[in-house]
Amino acid sequence: MALKIIFMGTPNFAVPILKAIHESEHKILEVYTQPATKSGRGQKLNHSDIFRCAEQLNLNVSSPDTLETREEIDRFKKLEPDLIVVVAYGKILPPKLLDIDKLLFINVHASLLPKWRGAAPIQRAIMNMDSDTGISIMKIIPKLDAGPVMLQEKIKISQEMSCEDLSKKMSEIGAKLILQSIKLIENNKANFIEQKESEASYAKKIQKNEARINWNESAKKIIAKINALHPNPGCWFELSDARIKIIKAIEIEKAGNAGTILDNKMTIACAKNAVQILELKKEGKKQMLIDEYLKGNEIKVGQKIN
Repeated sequence: MALKIIFMGTPNFAVPILKAIHESEHKILEVYTQPATKSGRGQKLNHSDIFRCAEQLNLNVSSPDTLETREEIDRFKKLEPDLIVVVAYGKILPPKLLDIDKLLFINVHASLLPKWRGAAPIQRAIMNMDSDTGISIMKIIPKLDAGPVMLQEKIKISQEMSCEDLSKKMSEIGAKLILQSIKLIENNKANFIEQKESEASYAKKIQKNEARINWNESAKKIIAKINALHPNPGCWFELSDARIKIIKAIEIEKAGNAGTILDNKMTIACAKNAVQILELKKEGKKQMLIDEYLKGNEIKVGQKIN
């Protein structure tokens, strides 16, 4: 029996999961996503990845400013869904919505709950240099990411993986698990297991000031942060009053005063070992390999950077 589903999501991470449900036998009644933002002089509307995907798939899509109003709650009820699937929607769902009788809300969360509840689980796992992470399918309750878990799948985190790389792999796993979850729910075989509160940790939202590189940390920790924050917001430092974002780098065994350029390849000393930049982007310029950058930009061995 095909289920009637409301899908709620916003970023690109949610796109493969929406597509997987759309390609199944189940019916998507409505897609909810965050409202478009405006940018530039012309105040151009920037719609979410899910909004654009939903339009391409000819699905009904809504972008309400809030789900708190009686009008929105009533509209939600009138859709009469069997299930609501939430994937990185971008806002905590109001209790009024979660309290609608007999509605089941499930969430695709990008960590092995109860570890890394919260807004930035992929970034925090990489920054913490975790060896693995995973996808959890959980029932949504009012407390953030604390609901009972239905399915989980683990994935290894390699040292060179960026947030972009890991997010793509995890989204693919999420698409597979959501179909398994829907089938279990459809057949009344879903088994939700309570999380262990004592093992919970929280992935706080990434703050802008975290993106600036602190060369007094170890090279290993700095590279983990570079990977975690790529592509957005990206890790950066200042050299000759220009902001430079590091796209890719490796750790090498070299010593010097932290924040000092050690050689003509722009290797930079850290508290332990050094960071060798492979790819970067200077403010206002295109992304480039380090050799290309060095052809047009003079650096000095021993130069201190901020």
